[in-house]
Amino acid sequence: MKPFSIAGIQMRTSSAVPNVEAMKTKLDLLMAIYPWVDMVMFSELCAFGPHIVHAQSVPGEFEQEMCAMAAKHGIWLLPGSIFEKREGHIYNTASVIDPEGSVVTRYRKMFPFYPYEVGVTGGNEFCVFDIPDVGRFGVSICYDMWIPETTRTLAVMGAEVILHPTLTGTIDREIELSIARASAATNQCYFFDINGLDAGGSGRSIVCGPEGRVIYQADVNEEFIPIEINLEKVRRSRELGVLRLGQPLKSFRDRPVDFGIYAPGVKHPHLESLGPLIKPQRVQELTELEVKDETRAHELPKHIISAYRPPTENPE
Repeated sequence: MKPFSIAGIQMRTSSAVPNVEAMKTKLDLLMAIYPWVDMVMFSELCAFGPHIVHAQSVPGEFEQEMCAMAAKHGIWLLPGSIFEKREGHIYNTASVIDPEGSVVTRYRKMFPFYPYEVGVTGGNEFCVFDIPDVGRFGVSICYDMWIPETTRTLAVMGAEVILHPTLTGTIDREIELSIARASAATNQCYFFDINGLDAGGSGRSIVCGPEGRVIYQADVNEEFIPIEINLEKVRRSRELGVLRLGQPLKSFRDRPVDFGIYAPGVKHPHLESLGPLIKPQRVQELTELEVKDETRAHELPKHIISAYRPPTENPE
């Protein structure tokens, strides 16, 4: 099997000014230190921040710049995501770019996170793509993983690695770390959950292996996270079981029950009893307050620590 390495970039981002040039610098620096890396991924909404007022057209200038960076370094690149303006809607969209600088696929986040993504439309297509002589990869974004059917669908479609850019700066980050581990174990795959810093999140990116073990968990400073994966471990796990025990994907395949509760048109009295999805009403005020708070934070003195050391190898 061809060796393959993925590096996540956990970096500080702003919601007041674009972060595109900083992303390019980080990418150049990472590739100078780790020239053997085959794929690089950034966090969710890394380029322009978490406000829909910065929505861009796709394809557009940002995607073209990222295509040029992928070709420059000869790498696969997932440059986080951006808010996309498309036919009167706003989507949270991630592009996947190959080493020649061509976009091979795009993914639109299915489950926007309210209250922070009010005004964003969810996508309706799952995203998997193949890397020749390596394997099949899937893409999901942040809150998608809270709906386990999304990750399970990618696994059923053959994804052996889930690339999961996220933007989490809220108190539920600890819960997300457990979801990342559980997603890797129950779907017997690698799971790369890359978070940002400042306006881009609270860090603590995590990479999990196909048996749910933590390969590496970042801290709350800027970090490069280069990991060489071994997809034979995914295939062995799916063939013989998690820790040679449970075989969740085979059990799902051979299930004696049809999950008819998800069929179109089926009524769900309990779900209907929960009331409407709560969305904030003062959206413009929310955006202005967040930008004001970030501006204040940038004016405070800050000691920034950057860590570019490779993580300790964890035998998966």
